[in-house]
Amino acid sequence: MANRLTQIATRTGDDGTTGLGDGTRVAKDHLRVQAMGDVDELNSGLGVLLAEPLPDDVRGLLVTIQHELFNLGGEMSIPGYTLLKAEAVLHLDDALARHNAALPRLAEFILPAGTRSAALAHVSRSVARRAERAVVALAAHEPVNDAPRQYLNRLSDLLFVLARVLNRANLDGLGGDDVYWRSERLAAQQDPTKP
Repeated sequence: MANRLTQIATRTGDDGTTGLGDGTRVAKDHLRVQAMGDVDELNSGLGVLLAEPLPDDVRGLLVTIQHELFNLGGEMSIPGYTLLKAEAVLHLDDALARHNAALPRLAEFILPAGTRSAALAHVSRSVARRAERAVVALAAHEPVNDAPRQYLNRLSDLLFVLARVLNRANLDGLGGDDVYWRSERLAAQQDPTKP
């Protein structure tokens, strides 16, 4: 990890392979590369979310998460290497508990909608789930530390909660509450005249 990129277009991947952090070359569709790519996409999605107006505490949390995701990607790039610390998972647990405690209980499933920032948090949430599946798939074939899988699982939960937080923050004037799925059960509860 001490080597830094000095040249971006190396053309060494033209044959459909890519280099891992330990110098080995694997196919670009290798399970490890897929996991790395999903983590990179997740981090990029958070970069887009960070371009939005956000509460200061959420912004600070997301910046920390971006650094931790970079560590996670680095760990994925070197088989047998540990870079993401267990404390990173505990950090997400703490943030999840803190933000979730300030939210009202859910009445029904919610849609990935509301403010732009909330919708972007939901997009990142779904990418986090995909990245988690990619890490699980890799772990079925090669040894993978527990922390990356646990981190992605916790992060997807946190992004769901943060989407709810961002709808309530309503910094763009388009939110204010969760956007509930229009289920028949919820409609019946809200209108007692319906059977």
